[in-house]
Amino acid sequence: MHVAIIMDGNGRWATRRGLPRAAGHHAGAEALIRIAEAAPDLGVSRLTVFAFSSDNWRRPAAEVGALMELFGSYLAQETCAGARFSVIGRRDRLPPGLARAIHRVEAETAEATGLHLRVALDYSARDAISRVLTEAPEGLGRDALGRLIAQGADDVDLMIRTGGEKRLSDFLLWECAYAELAFLEMMWPDFTAADLAGAIADFRRRERRFGGLAPVAAA
Repeated sequence: MHVAIIMDGNGRWATRRGLPRAAGHHAGAEALIRIAEAAPDLGVSRLTVFAFSSDNWRRPAAEVGALMELFGSYLAQETCAGARFSVIGRRDRLPPGLARAIHRVEAETAEATGLHLRVALDYSARDAISRVLTEAPEGLGRDALGRLIAQGADDVDLMIRTGGEKRLSDFLLWECAYAELAFLEMMWPDFTAADLAGAIADFRRRERRFGGLAPVAAA
């Protein structure tokens, strides 16, 4: 099962508590560790999370710098034993030290057979699609294009967004063509393994038809 999460609400979580926004980002990173540890027992084999969009470069330089330092510090920790780690998105605009750390952790976990944790960093789905369409050989079929756009990952089954907003914000647009969507009011630092279990339970009650008709009940 492929679950994608837009981890929204870190800054607001901190502001409501009278804390600096950086405190919310740290709390959000801790929440991600909790969720990544719980995900395999809930049937999740791939977890893709939106950590930093290409549009987030517009935020104040101090906040962006703090986020980059945060990413680097958590990469240096053993945060998800047995998990494979990879990053999707651009790397040419990341601090060189962070880019090197990402490469190192990806290489060290490439053979891991547990959860595949993918972090979207400096990511834009529109840019990813545009880049593949520009570089792909002429006549490449839709399935092959999809594999390139998704970097080999399967389609998203369940997309979760915290923070109360109800939009995809340029995240995994191709892979979410038939994803089930769950929009939650809670801020990301408050999201727990129990909340993930609840979202997955709701997902399993839904009927996914992929453009077909609902099955007809027997008389």
